[in-house]
Amino acid sequence: MSQQLVEVGRLREAIERALKEGPKRRFKESVELIVVLKRSELKPEDMRMRETVFLPHPPKKDVRICIVAEGDFAVQARNSKAYMVIDRSVLDELSSNRRKARKIARACDWTLVQRELMGVAGRVLGPVLGPRGKVPVPIVPSTQLESLIESYRRAVLLRVKDQPQVQVRIGTEGNSIDELVENASAVLQAIENKFKESRAIEAVYVKKTMGRPIEIKPA
Repeated sequence: MSQQLVEVGRLREAIERALKEGPKRRFKESVELIVVLKRSELKPEDMRMRETVFLPHPPKKDVRICIVAEGDFAVQARNSKAYMVIDRSVLDELSSNRRKARKIARACDWTLVQRELMGVAGRVLGPVLGPRGKVPVPIVPSTQLESLIESYRRAVLLRVKDQPQVQVRIGTEGNSIDELVENASAVLQAIENKFKESRAIEAVYVKKTMGRPIEIKPA
């Protein structure tokens, strides 16, 4: 399914309908895009898909970026807008405190790891991040950290789990319609680039967290 099959006008119409679904709640619901894939068109490796997409617009919610670092890079991280900085001493503590490790895994939307610490971070945090659909991301100390953090505030992970579909947040009710349309278009383009053939995509839906899915009809 491509931009020729999902026109911007139809995408906008579906998002507008989804936003009107259900009663108003005391919190801003996320807006999610669901892309259903045809199992018959997928290769075995497609069912292990994990791709990071940087959306044009960040969701209107707090995205918590955690940094695993040591030395001068940890000092830089503590002076940044990171939600949490995890140094080697904390990793050592977490290796024998699975409950605290799980708590950190729940709290961090993205975990960026200094390349030299990827081995120990993967061993300690990997088992608690993986089941939550999260992955540690290696970074080098020469990275412009503030810029990287801002980029990951716009990042989403496209992942195929047990079912042949990708479900990803494209924003919240706090985002404008234009922002949601552009974010959805970026996700669709990334999926199209991944699968090459439009026939691998069976259907596309948009929904609020607690709303019913609205199908985006092909042109």
